[in-house]
Amino acid sequence: MCDSGTCNWWFLMGNCTSGNPTDNIIVNHDFYKGLYSWHPNCCNGFIVSANSGNQVGLSPKSGGNYAVIKNRTEHWQGLEQDITRKISPGSTYSVSACVGVSGPLSGSTDVMATLKLLNHGSGASYMFIGKTSVSKGKWEMVEGTFSLPTVPNQVIFYLEGPPPGVELLIDSVVIRCPSSSKSEKSTSIGCSAVGDEVIINPQFEDGLSNWSGRGCQVVLHDSMADGKIVPETGKVFASASERTQNWNGIQQEITGRVQRKLAYNVTAVVRIFGNNVTTATVQATLWIHTPDRGEQYIGIGKVQATDKDWVQLQGKFLLNGSPSRVIIYLEGPPPGTDILVNALSVKHAEKIPPLPPPIIENPDYGVNIITNSQLSDGTNGWFPLGNCNLNAASGSPKILPPMARDSLGVHEPLSGRYILVKNRTQTWMGPAQMITDKLKLFLTYQVSAWVRIGSGASGPQNVNVALGVDNQWVNGGQAEIKDGRWHEIGGSFRIEKQPSKVMVYVQGPAAGVDFMVAGLQIFPVDRVARFKHLARQTDKTRKRDVILQFSGSESSSLFGTSVTVMQTQNSFPIGSCINRTNIENEDFVDFFVKNFNWAVFENELKWYWTEPQRGNFNYKDADDMLALCQNNKIETRGHCIFWEVQSSVQQWIQALNKIDLMKAVQNRLTGLLTRYKGKFRHYDVNNEMLHGSFYKDRLGKDIRTYMFKTANQLDPSATLFVNDYHVEDGRDTRSYPEKYIEQIIDLQLQGAPVGGIGIQGHIDNPVGPIVCSALDKLGVLGLPIWFTELDVSSLNEHIRGEDLEVMIREAFAHPAVEGVMLWGFWELFMSRDNAHLVDAEGEINEAGKRFLALKHEWLSHSHGRIDIQGQFEFRGFHGTYVVEVETELNKVSRTFVVDKGDSPLVVSIDL
Repeated sequence: MCDSGTCNWWFLMGNCTSGNPTDNIIVNHDFYKGLYSWHPNCCNGFIVSANSGNQVGLSPKSGGNYAVIKNRTEHWQGLEQDITRKISPGSTYSVSACVGVSGPLSGSTDVMATLKLLNHGSGASYMFIGKTSVSKGKWEMVEGTFSLPTVPNQVIFYLEGPPPGVELLIDSVVIRCPSSSKSEKSTSIGCSAVGDEVIINPQFEDGLSNWSGRGCQVVLHDSMADGKIVPETGKVFASASERTQNWNGIQQEITGRVQRKLAYNVTAVVRIFGNNVTTATVQATLWIHTPDRGEQYIGIGKVQATDKDWVQLQGKFLLNGSPSRVIIYLEGPPPGTDILVNALSVKHAEKIPPLPPPIIENPDYGVNIITNSQLSDGTNGWFPLGNCNLNAASGSPKILPPMARDSLGVHEPLSGRYILVKNRTQTWMGPAQMITDKLKLFLTYQVSAWVRIGSGASGPQNVNVALGVDNQWVNGGQAEIKDGRWHEIGGSFRIEKQPSKVMVYVQGPAAGVDFMVAGLQIFPVDRVARFKHLARQTDKTRKRDVILQFSGSESSSLFGTSVTVMQTQNSFPIGSCINRTNIENEDFVDFFVKNFNWAVFENELKWYWTEPQRGNFNYKDADDMLALCQNNKIETRGHCIFWEVQSSVQQWIQALNKIDLMKAVQNRLTGLLTRYKGKFRHYDVNNEMLHGSFYKDRLGKDIRTYMFKTANQLDPSATLFVNDYHVEDGRDTRSYPEKYIEQIIDLQLQGAPVGGIGIQGHIDNPVGPIVCSALDKLGVLGLPIWFTELDVSSLNEHIRGEDLEVMIREAFAHPAVEGVMLWGFWELFMSRDNAHLVDAEGEINEAGKRFLALKHEWLSHSHGRIDIQGQFEFRGFHGTYVVEVETELNKVSRTFVVDKGDSPLVVSIDL
């Protein structure tokens, strides 16, 4: 069989959402989503639809789409789909596929359905399912059954058979999973249909059968505390008692009842009891054991439980690999506190239909929703929050703050009037206004204002534009003010659930400090208009004029010859965070290597991972991940050598005295940088130095410079980065651009070889001009800027995709930005909920489709003819290209690279 790296895989997406039969385990069985989830096996494929005409001699049998598999050079080449996660041992599956043929064929040929079975270390084996005889112009059915006594690491279903050169046509494929009769005590989950219960005895109807204590005792109760505690449902509940450790709790082994690459929902009804603890966190955890990697712990979900009422804990998990043992258990409360459990359920997760794109009527982009913002009517429309005093005065700037001006364009000047806030006795006191009826759901609002503090302040003061949304604080933007000048506040927010009351107010300086607010504006931003501006900027930043100069023995007769230019890869780095368990999932790896050219390891290079206990090193996980990246020509960032935030420093390091801590730092630098010399292109040297100071506090300010200098000495080839969060969104007075610049310059003045600026990019409701403003400020330093941990979050996939598009377009258009790293893309393997582009079982969501569309947009293609000078000119994105020239005698193909440059690139093509 061929090396999958040389296969030409087509990936087509349709807009139709026609579903599969409810018991069909084949994804996209009728090709309404193009070739989604299907792979042509070392050949090519495309889709024919009922509306596209009768292209290959057959109309779709189902009236919809069918697949055409062409460029077949071997009998075994065809169309395949990985069905591993849908198969259970011992079950019998029926197969039915509607197939046809086209091309140079006289008579008939066989089409076969086959299983390819892969086990680590033992190669591939094949299982014949069924075949049928097919002739041109007719649809036939391939039918058969199969059953597997054990499920191997990978099960691939595919159709094959016609002679080389003959096109294989496939109208639909159905593999049905028969219903299984299971006794209550059965440990098999049959076909693992949605809703099947994994837990045996989930509500303790059979006492404590199948349950045990994890380091503690489990007891069955019908009531406790003199009858004050009774089951919420059913007749009994269980308790985990005599707990001496936080991890003690009730557990059940579920080995063999959960399958890899399937998502499972976990629900538990819990409360706590005893030890005078009234509230504590209860967590559901998965313990898994793999023969080659030892133990792993996966946090599933947690809830704040009380001693008063039953509460519901919910979570979700997925196994990427094939563990030898799996145990689910509850843990969390302090020792001596009992965990009470009324029920614990684990079921294959039902797919929830995505929310539709929001419909926003009359968005009124750029219209300020604040009443009397110019104070032309004194302070009417405003009221004091608390017992402070509000007065209107004159003397504030008449120009719009820069970030607002970038969004609004040409705009009327401000009035020069401001609100003076005096007699403040609490930090939260300031001017306020109700805006409930003026807000529209799903619109992204930009916040803008001029602010200033009065005299008498001791130290820097924080001024915050805040919103009270149903009495919950929402950050609309913050500024740190150290002097008596006017400062700009810029921020954003969005509301996705209908509130009953929304108030905007300005607050923050210390009690007794007067402050001033001028020109407060809150207006919805027009993202589409911004995208048009960015497209023009992108053309200047990421494209170049190219002249292809053709020569050769036939150069005199090339005039008018057809030329096709296709870009195969954009050179702009777009990468993703991955973790060790991800690379055991073939679907994850497939999406990753196709769509990203850089990688960063989520945890596996961090000190607490590589040396969790003193002298106990673990580099195997990082080695495995690095090998995957190297084999697929994916560049890597080293994240991170140190982490300055104390809560992220392992306990054994925190316990060291100053001398031993310095030795540990030296050993960490030497061990890591020597082992991986030349293998990581970047390193985040000391992560989040604006938000933490563990090493600085214990070893002095110079330790940060020492880390940079030593890292550079040990691996001069690596670019050394600072890395921090909330730099780009106006939400954090600890990490605004000016403060970041101050830190970087201070490091450089001490001799630290800072080579790059990392902006993490964990952002909500991004507004392009606010992000761009931060990039402009940081760009003055002349260092490359990377978004190193970008993620956005929204329950609505369409909004999530739009947020992601805002960030990637801003980065791609800005000349100072040299790369973007997503902080993951796969559900359940991201640090934030509702941030994924691909769901847990491999389906690309609307945000993922938006991401792929952007990548496709940034590939240049051109077609035309060679001119009289033997040239062909086009303008294209930087990256790798293929040019095809069709002469009278043959078709010639060449590759070339378009690098950055201001002048036209002349590429000589010798035919």
